[in-house]
Amino acid sequence: MMTDPTQYPRRSFVYRRLRDAGAVFADCGDTAIADAYPGRGGLPSRLALIDLSPLPRIGFKGPQTLEWLSRQAVTVSPQNNRAERQTDGALAIRLADTEVTVLGDIDGRDNTISRLEARTPGGGCYPVPRRDSHAWFVLCGDKAPDCLQKLCGVDFRLNQFDDLAVAQTSLARLSAQIIRQDHGGSPAFHLLADSASALYLWDVLADAMDEYLGGLAGRAGLRALREQQP
Repeated sequence: MMTDPTQYPRRSFVYRRLRDAGAVFADCGDTAIADAYPGRGGLPSRLALIDLSPLPRIGFKGPQTLEWLSRQAVTVSPQNNRAERQTDGALAIRLADTEVTVLGDIDGRDNTISRLEARTPGGGCYPVPRRDSHAWFVLCGDKAPDCLQKLCGVDFRLNQFDDLAVAQTSLARLSAQIIRQDHGGSPAFHLLADSASALYLWDVLADAMDEYLGGLAGRAGLRALREQQP
């Protein structure tokens, strides 16, 4: 049986676009994720757009955020606007001295997320439901920096915006967080933006990719990219 995203209590903000484009969805706990697009020939080599919005993520704010996360064995960069990979595949993004967002592993293994959700910080550190507030897309491939330049004023050239760098900026006139996290030697950028504008941003990105012959891809394509040797 094919997985139907409408049968889950939680679904992607853009699931109708994915479904209409021919996505095959895979079970992912309380949700379904676009895993592949049969007939498209796998991951587009130069530029691909992937939706990871169904996957777990969480944010924390407050003056004690860094100290509390350190006690939870979460590795956070010593610098703002930097990200750090976690041992289970999660990614901790330091946005400020008082704010961190944690993205779960792309395989849906939410060890870090579930551990953090099970504990109540308090005392100057407060959880923020980023799974509800922010859509999560990935733009990957050699042409990803060029595509982003069409929509944003930040210099995303690979020699200027390095792996695990973070930009808090305007993307297609939306407030967004852009995090570079290369997979298998290929440049990849996480895009986090207001969930209420997810459809608008998805359509803008899809249109911007046309110049570079980009295409849609599923989570399986990103997983295969990650497993390649640099």
